[in-house]
Amino acid sequence: MKIDKKYTPILFAFVMSLLMAAIMSGILTALFSGFNAQFVTQWLRAFIHAWPIAFPAIFVVAPIVRKIVGAITKE
Repeated sequence: MKIDKKYTPILFAFVMSLLMAAIMSGILTALFSGFNAQFVTQWLRAFIHAWPIAFPAIFVVAPIVRKIVGAITKE
């Protein structure tokens, strides 16, 4: 199943935020709590709080970042 290209910005923000929130919450959970018996529970709790912030943030920030990168690079 393919998704229509008109949904690319939303899909990009969704996938990017999902991966970034998972990676960052996992790393920060490991740094602050260590790898203990509750690691997965603590990580999932952190992820559940991080992802709703990451998704709209990436959706808004990605076009700005593309413009900045376009301005500082040459063809």
